[in-house]
Amino acid sequence: MPDTLAVVDLGSNSFRLEIGRVEGDQIYRLDTWRETLRFGAGLDGKGRITPTAARLALACLARFRERLSGVHPSAVRAVGTNTFRVAGNAAQFLPQAERALGVPIDIIPGAEEARLIYLGAAHELSPSPRARLVIDIGGGSTEFIIGRNFEPERLESLTIGCVDITRRFFADGNISAAVLRAAETVARAEIEGIAQDFGPAHWQDAYASSGTASALAEILEQNGFSEAGITPAGMARLRRRLIAAGRVENLRLHALKPERLPVLAGGLVIMNAAMAELKVERIDAVGGALRLGVLYDLLGRTTARDAREATVQRFTERYGVEPGHADHVRELATRLLRQCLPEADSDALRLLGWSARLHEIGMSVSHLGFHKHGAYILQHADMPGFSAREQQRLAWLVLGCRGGLSKVGGALADPLFRAQVLALRLAVIIHHARAQVASPRISLQLGPPIRFSVSARWLKSHPLSAHLLDKERLQWVGMGFAWKRDAA
Repeated sequence: MPDTLAVVDLGSNSFRLEIGRVEGDQIYRLDTWRETLRFGAGLDGKGRITPTAARLALACLARFRERLSGVHPSAVRAVGTNTFRVAGNAAQFLPQAERALGVPIDIIPGAEEARLIYLGAAHELSPSPRARLVIDIGGGSTEFIIGRNFEPERLESLTIGCVDITRRFFADGNISAAVLRAAETVARAEIEGIAQDFGPAHWQDAYASSGTASALAEILEQNGFSEAGITPAGMARLRRRLIAAGRVENLRLHALKPERLPVLAGGLVIMNAAMAELKVERIDAVGGALRLGVLYDLLGRTTARDAREATVQRFTERYGVEPGHADHVRELATRLLRQCLPEADSDALRLLGWSARLHEIGMSVSHLGFHKHGAYILQHADMPGFSAREQQRLAWLVLGCRGGLSKVGGALADPLFRAQVLALRLAVIIHHARAQVASPRISLQLGPPIRFSVSARWLKSHPLSAHLLDKERLQWVGMGFAWKRDAA
């Protein structure tokens, strides 16, 4: 287990780097670095990252890379949030960003962002069976979570954030009662849709975990607007001060930091809307949030608490997967991958194993084309712990586990994916009868050419398998991959 972990949080308001020291099952912060880029505001009228925003982001990531030089890449996780989710050219920008940073960047879905936020906040709070509401106002989205102890029970991510609201309503810096009302109406309309599921009947304590919440709580307390925490009365007093100032730069308040000033009105609007719609009387600011959640999730991946393993187990139960058959496929597939790609790391082996365990979840829809149904489920379901990239790879492996190869043809150029899907397809064929099959002598090399051998005696006693394996060879040859069958 590494003794140092690091997270890079590519938010819509700020890019942040955090490094933590692992002691037992706890993480202690060693270093943090924050650069306020307003990346979410760097989208043009067509929702694309502008050259200026891209240049500033790449320069920041290069600086982060230097700070990360002493941390092993396997102990670093970088996550991109709402702006990366919505930007029209994010796919084109992402490879540049990864080269600048030196590690892969996971674009996490809103629900996964909410889960990680709750995990971080929960580690900052005392254990309690009481239901907790956690709100995190980011630059491009706001997450709402209800949970107990370390387990989230309800997750929601709305595409409203302090950078987004600022750009739409306060871009010129002017503050007026009319503009605030208009912005609050938009925010309340968004939050109203989740009010029934996140109202006070479902929780006992309310917390807010973002930089926006910490700034608001500090301003309210240090200026005497609130005795403790964020309250409707305190927010009303701050709102009046904003209107009186007329422009954000005219505002003079204790604890108001210059970097927070441009998005203060946007954050206030969302917090007011959330408290009104969810009927919150007091919110306490809590540290942690996304970065600490990612660190603990990363720690869990080196121990027995990997959230992805729990998700896979839930999916196999939910979709009625036959565990014995799935395990037979998994064991053979991972053995074949080790043979044909010895350099495959533990992540590649785990992902293949999970795809083998999940390859038949589409049977719950129909046995005809089950691999297509399964791929659709994996592509679109909420899968806690999995990044968007990992979820996509799972879906593609399940899609390619049988049938024609042309449907995943573009991905076969990647040697790792080619090895994974080849190993999975062969394992599915060998275990197609779903009965306990005596393991044949079998070997596989990725090539080129692909070299595959299996016991001739076994093939003779399993004529249908021999037929299916010959059809498999033709599939690969048809896709332009030479295949040589060796005697065994």
